[in-house]
Amino acid sequence: MGPTPRRTRRWRWASLFGATALAVTAGGALACPAGAAGANVDFATHCIPPAVSGLPPIDGTTTASVSVDNTKPKVGDTVTVTYTVVTPAAGNPTDLALPADIMTPTGKVALGGAQTGSVTVAGPKKNTPVPGKAPFPSFSMTGTFTVTKAGQITLSPGDYNIHTSYILELDTPCTVTSPPAPTSETVTATDGTPANTRAISLGSASGDLGAAVTVSGTNFTPGASVTLAGRSGTTQTADTATVTANAQGSFSGSLVVNDRTTTGVVAYEGASWSADKGAGPAAYVVNDTTPVPPGSQKLTTTVKAGTLSMSQAGDAVALSAVDFGKGGASTGALRTVTVKDYRGGPAGWSLTGKVTDFTGPGAKIDAGKLNWTPTCATKAGSPSTCKAGSAGAVGLTGATLASTPDGTVTGGEFTVDAGLSLDVPAFTPPGAYSGVLTLTLT
Repeated sequence: MGPTPRRTRRWRWASLFGATALAVTAGGALACPAGAAGANVDFATHCIPPAVSGLPPIDGTTTASVSVDNTKPKVGDTVTVTYTVVTPAAGNPTDLALPADIMTPTGKVALGGAQTGSVTVAGPKKNTPVPGKAPFPSFSMTGTFTVTKAGQITLSPGDYNIHTSYILELDTPCTVTSPPAPTSETVTATDGTPANTRAISLGSASGDLGAAVTVSGTNFTPGASVTLAGRSGTTQTADTATVTANAQGSFSGSLVVNDRTTTGVVAYEGASWSADKGAGPAAYVVNDTTPVPPGSQKLTTTVKAGTLSMSQAGDAVALSAVDFGKGGASTGALRTVTVKDYRGGPAGWSLTGKVTDFTGPGAKIDAGKLNWTPTCATKAGSPSTCKAGSAGAVGLTGATLASTPDGTVTGGEFTVDAGLSLDVPAFTPPGAYSGVLTLTLT
């Protein structure tokens, strides 16, 4: 009976060493949820077995992938992320077979581009038995994140930890040696609001007080009830009418203008004005028909409305070079854009931009890695005041560079600039890369 306890202790410690080694990289193969499968990427991993195991740190290469259930989400959507360790950095170092279902993996997925941060992922307590000296099978972990910003969002494998429940409760953390790991998956998020293409036009740009003006609309919701309303600057007047859009989303109706302060006309779906479901304002002027006193002469003149236009100081920008192996910010400045608003109506304007991926010798740099910091200056005497867009990623879906609001009278001259910064990955193949930034003024 004496040798039995010693044999039992030796078996337990040998099993413990095997279990802690398993905790470095092993797990049961799990099915990924339906959706887009990310690319397998390799990255250096530093794993530290529990001190009780007596094993030294393990430095090796992990092959992993990140997949999502939706590659084209909208802002506010929840995206499910699956982090799969395809080829662990280590195998079972012992001759003992390891039992099934002894480990629970957790980890992080790094977000980059339009949205930064990390996603916490976890896997079930499930793994297949591992023979002695055999490679470890793959394992998967899942988690979710909420999309908070439009643009391209990159996902990269991050640190992970294996918790083992075999004789002892132990943790084995594994970290990415040179974070972040390569991008495995990219999603393109939109702002969740479909582009509003509704538009209106007026049969006349002016009329006498109490006269009706014809209002025509296109691209409204087929069959929708549409309100026609007068505007005095940004305030709606009491003059309204209702029309119904036909099967093609078009309509033609009339609005009687009784408010002499009217500066424009709008049309919208729903109970009240919404920029998402409305169009306008289209400029409208109420004629002054005040009678001329005896012995007087009424003098009139006309100020002709112009157009909304923009011009650029150039059409090419050379960003600064970066070193292979280091990467980082490739910087420059947008060629100055001059906006001239000579329409003279109540409508403001918006200048937006979007960029393509940067292509080069056998590789590309994602459009979401281009960021800008806009500035905007207003020429003295201009009725409107220019507002610069927010600093951040430009991307394939685009961002606002500058704008002016609607007002009683709008217009003026404006100069728009922006600092540019392209985040070039460290080991992007050497060569020249180019992308096209398209600006749109509406």
